[in-house]
Amino acid sequence: MTIPRTLTGLTLAAAIISLAPTAAQAASGTTATGAAAVRPWGPYYASGNSAKALGSLTATGEDHADIPAARTVNISGKVYDQTRATASCGWAVFRITYRDASNNLPFKHHSVRTCAYRTAKPFSFSYGNVYQVELKVCSEGKAAKPSLNCLYAGTWKLLYLSK
Repeated sequence: MTIPRTLTGLTLAAAIISLAPTAAQAASGTTATGAAAVRPWGPYYASGNSAKALGSLTATGEDHADIPAARTVNISGKVYDQTRATASCGWAVFRITYRDASNNLPFKHHSVRTCAYRTAKPFSFSYGNVYQVELKVCSEGKAAKPSLNCLYAGTWKLLYLSK
C-alpha cells in the first residue's frame, strides 16, 4: 500500500513542478516566446450607466530601462451610448503616457465617440513607447472632442502600467 501512495505523491509533485514556470509566466502576462498576453478590460461605465466601454489591450516588447515602456500597445474594444436622448453621446477617452526621446513622460488623449443608442462602435489603435494607459468613460452632448469636465473631473481607470 505504501509504494502506490509514494508513486502517486511523486507523480503529483512532478506535475506541480512542471507547471510552476507556466504559472509564473501567466502571472507576469508573458508567454514562453516573449510575446505579450491579451489583457481584457472593462466593462467601465459613465456615471448613471449612460455610456459603456470594454475591450482588450496587448503590450509587446517591454523595455525595462530607467523609465520602462512597451514598444507597442494595441488597444481595441467597443463603446456604447446607453441614453435614449439624441443629443447625447458615449465617449471612451484614453490617456496614453509615453516615453519620448528625452526620457520624459508626456501624454496624449485618444477619444472614441458614438451617438447611436445601444449600438456598439468598435475601435482599434496602437501607440509606441507606452508607459501607461488610462481610460475614462463619459456621456456628453455631441461635440468634436470631449469636454474639459470629461477630461479632468473624476478618476481615470488604469488599464496598463509598464513595470
